[in-house]
Amino acid sequence: MNVYVCEICGDAYIGEDKPTDCPFCGAKENFIKSEVEAQPIFLRQEKIGDETKKRMLETYKLETNAVAIYNCMAEKAKEYSQKAMYKRLAKVEMEHATIVTKFLAMSRPEIEKRDCSNDEKKNFQITAELEENATVLYAQFNRFSSEKVAKIFFTALSQVEKNHLDLINQFLR
Repeated sequence: MNVYVCEICGDAYIGEDKPTDCPFCGAKENFIKSEVEAQPIFLRQEKIGDETKKRMLETYKLETNAVAIYNCMAEKAKEYSQKAMYKRLAKVEMEHATIVTKFLAMSRPEIEKRDCSNDEKKNFQITAELEENATVLYAQFNRFSSEKVAKIFFTALSQVEKNHLDLINQFLR
């Protein structure tokens, strides 16, 4: 058995082979290192500026909102596979919000209940919009950030949200 650590969320995965994506935050394989090599980005000593802190807070709001919406959608899903998908999306988005709390020394996120539609197709469309918005926004945050840790973080998030969008688009076909 081997221990691998995600440099984005800092969580450890134990297994024979390195996972292709982080099972906790969804970061791509290139962000997953052996326990000896790994250096989670929120532990690096690079200071982040006020503009990056604002972007992080916006990320926190987006991610906690997504968690609340996906939890609602999971409750209303009729098929188990859709319920499981929304629950997994909520967990990944919660991990993203938690990473922000590590950067900004905030307390762990608390998620308020949100209402959502009973219409399955409408929920898929809302999910696609949320994921597309996050993909584009995090790519912009990456471009406008000057700190290396922020660039790494927003790159990873943009990639993960793009994967989520691709998943949802499969359901919309």
